[in-house]
Amino acid sequence: MKKLIKKMIPKRMMPAAKRMYWKLLAKAPKAAFSQKQYDASGALKCIVSYNKYGGYCVPESSRHRPAARAVLSNEVWEPQTIDFIMENCGNGDVVHAGAFFGDFFPALSKGVAAGSRVWAFEPNPENYRCARITLDINDIKNITLTNAGIGAKREQLFLKTTDEHGRALGGASRIIGKESNGANDGNSVEIHTIDDTVGQDRNVSIIQLDVEGHEKEALTGALRTIQRCLPTIVLEVLPNSTLLSSEWFAENIQKLGYRKIKDVHENSVYSCAPRK
Repeated sequence: MKKLIKKMIPKRMMPAAKRMYWKLLAKAPKAAFSQKQYDASGALKCIVSYNKYGGYCVPESSRHRPAARAVLSNEVWEPQTIDFIMENCGNGDVVHAGAFFGDFFPALSKGVAAGSRVWAFEPNPENYRCARITLDINDIKNITLTNAGIGAKREQLFLKTTDEHGRALGGASRIIGKESNGANDGNSVEIHTIDDTVGQDRNVSIIQLDVEGHEKEALTGALRTIQRCLPTIVLEVLPNSTLLSSEWFAENIQKLGYRKIKDVHENSVYSCAPRK
């Protein structure tokens, strides 16, 4: 090929031809891994974005999700929920389950009192990796992040992370039980309890759950903490959920004095008067 090029291009034109060749080569798209090769490499595909509270590592696979879209537009996702937690956490710790990529992290880190902590949980491995980077971007030291879901006991369950079209569910990833139901449901994850993760010496002022239908199990594993601290409970429940009107909720939560005090975004907020 080189000999043929030399025969076709006059010697005096060769330097110009070489310059043109390298110029065109620099503009040409680089060869890339296929999606399968890229995933197999273990590389994390993410985008860093910022809003008024700080920086975030957003998983590229979830850029279509509402929370990701907001943060990628330099906005705050669920600003009223964040404001409520920051204004009402007092001197206690905050439990934040369903952390996604850490879209609440910078605000909550600034909102809790000195010496208090945020106990965050995220079972989706990709979301967890991004959330961990969000902590690093903001140099956050007062958030304990656990790569696990929360439930009634310590166990292994399966997590659904993609929809029927193979698109990432992002923050809507959900626990589906003890068995995988298909190719997209094969992510085995650890389940921890709030009671066992948060020490008995910690005062918890707010428990905020966005766990996509796993609320009863999550609350069951937090009953000792709830009975001891009487924290405000912020619940985002699915539209078809019957938890809030169930006998279990009445017996285990409302019987302690809890009453719904308001709605914040899609969250129901429950609080009770402190015991005398």
